[in-house]
Amino acid sequence: MKYLPIIILLSLLQIAAYGQNERKFVRQGNRYYLQGIRDTTKLDTVTFSKAETEYRKALDKKPDDLKWNFNLNNSVYKQAKFQDAASGYEQIVKQVLDPKEKARVLHNLGNAQLFQKQLDESIESYKKALRNNPRDMETKYNLAYAQRLKKQQQNQDKNKDKNKDQNKDQNKDQQKKNQDQNKDQNKDQNKQQQQPPPKISKQNAEQLLQALQNDEKNIQDKVKKAQAVQTKSSRVEKDW
Repeated sequence: MKYLPIIILLSLLQIAAYGQNERKFVRQGNRYYLQGIRDTTKLDTVTFSKAETEYRKALDKKPDDLKWNFNLNNSVYKQAKFQDAASGYEQIVKQVLDPKEKARVLHNLGNAQLFQKQLDESIESYKKALRNNPRDMETKYNLAYAQRLKKQQQNQDKNKDKNKDQNKDQNKDQQKKNQDQNKDQNKDQNKQQQQPPPKISKQNAEQLLQALQNDEKNIQDKVKKAQAVQTKSSRVEKDW
């Protein structure tokens, strides 16, 4: 019995050391996280990755700590791993009871969804956040921004549908126009085939006949000359 207080004391010291070890990882993760957000001109994903590693070490020892889980998912979000961060936030929202803390988680969830262009989901998350903390101006601004993007998307979709309808109408009009042109061309060709050849005047007929006779006379004269030359040439060749 004398040793019992000592055993209890040793156990308490071990528990205290165990808790200090967890908090050491959290403190280191917080330092990396603050270092990552210090420079607003760039996104230091390497530093946020180190913060994630430290938070995971702490959660290995105490996996149900909601604040540490929130910090972990913030560091994941800062690495632009929005889908993973959103999944983590969704799990935390189910467990958080304090309205303001729930609003913070929902705000970040809305941001992660917004970056994935999930406009409907992000709008709903921002609305839920404002139900838990109606005075949060940042959430109000983000909600208005997401709603504006949603309206722009709807207008773009309407314009696309309108352009499609216009293109369909134009194609129909062009096809009808081409068909009408083809019909007119076929009619003209049929008319030309059915029409009798144009009549020639008496004067033009005489001129044409005279020209044909002149051409024929010229051809006959050329033939006679060629035959005379050939006869003469034949004779010379035979005298050898």
